[in-house]
Amino acid sequence: MAPVGLHAIETASRDEITALQSERLAAALRHAYANVPHYRAAFDAAGVRPEDFRAPADLARFPLTTKQDLRANYPFGMFARPRAELARIHASSGTTGQPTVVGYTARDLDVWADLVARSLYAAGARAGMLVHNAYGYGLFTGGLGLHDGAARLGCTVVPVSGGMTERQVRLIADFRPDVISVTPSYALAILDEFRRQGLDPAACSLRFGVFGAEPWTDAMRREIEAGFGMAAVDIYGLSEVMGPGVACECVETRDGPTIWEDHFYPEIIDPATGAVLAEGEFGELVFTTLTKEGMPVIRYRTRDLTRLLPGTARTMRRMARITGRSDDMLVVRGVNLFPSQIEEQLLAAPVLTGHYLIVLTRSLRMDEVTVQVEHRPEVTDADRLEQAAQAVAKRIKDTVGLTVRIVVEPPGQIERSAGKARRVWDRRGEA
Repeated sequence: MAPVGLHAIETASRDEITALQSERLAAALRHAYANVPHYRAAFDAAGVRPEDFRAPADLARFPLTTKQDLRANYPFGMFARPRAELARIHASSGTTGQPTVVGYTARDLDVWADLVARSLYAAGARAGMLVHNAYGYGLFTGGLGLHDGAARLGCTVVPVSGGMTERQVRLIADFRPDVISVTPSYALAILDEFRRQGLDPAACSLRFGVFGAEPWTDAMRREIEAGFGMAAVDIYGLSEVMGPGVACECVETRDGPTIWEDHFYPEIIDPATGAVLAEGEFGELVFTTLTKEGMPVIRYRTRDLTRLLPGTARTMRRMARITGRSDDMLVVRGVNLFPSQIEEQLLAAPVLTGHYLIVLTRSLRMDEVTVQVEHRPEVTDADRLEQAAQAVAKRIKDTVGLTVRIVVEPPGQIERSAGKARRVWDRRGEA
């Protein structure tokens, strides 16, 4: 049955949610210990067993799981069910190392579709709407995850996938979808293509955008919303935990993704020490899956930096917008720098766009930062662009504490991606 309206658990009391989490956490720990050799060895090494769990606070006694643990057990060592019992396998790209492989039972896929449908409903989608799905299909979880959830909600899905931006615009103009699901950086590329074709993106049919798979700033949200005349909503997920639909913003508030706490237990830890932080403190997000059969994960370190907030549109807790990843943080001349800090200042300049690349080099043992950014097509006055570059550089110096060089490029010079955008090119190790 397609989900209709709110599920009762979304507005349940905190006591009811905590009771359900305690029950499901205990079961998840037993399931992982009994069926995954890695967890049995890790629990034993830490001196804990599933029966030591009594309440959510006890979870901190159990060991954390890292991406390296998943890579060390490649390909199927983290599965809690025999491979023959799994209905689908997804994997990360493996561009920075051994791919991480995740497996789903038929029931896992059913739950996943339900949670993406729940997310899309929260984002404003309704049964009967047309969904233009521009996430990549294949081993990446985005395309198929959004597709199944939209179908579960009762929507009509256009499985466009990524790439061929000119065709994306033509199909949006011809099919008149209500909803688009895509990475925020690629949404900007589609926005540019509308204008290149002489079309007004704000006059198109899109009413809701569901954006995820990469960090994005409020400034980029404002640009997308103004450009398309739509409500832009943040959906969160990662393949190791499930895929898209772990959390999603509610369209009426747009104040940070609501975590579906009946299926995922969140913690915030100090990324340096692993200590659990109090609610509201800033740190690294950790998830334990509560209902996954094929591949449960216990206290998985996402590397995403955020904080937990009380619920607003739903009873379940929210997560603040991801500001970056602990493993994406750049250390430049002793200063911690996140790409999102650069992006925020670039998008504050009306003549510049969200298409940029941060290039790090080293000269005479000194780190140097160059930010290449495209200007808007309608702005060609060289003096005005130079003034904007100087103003952005000053704001970055004032807010981040780093001297950077801003190079303003003509439109189309920065490489586009139909998936996650490449924001940093670190050349400091080159001869």
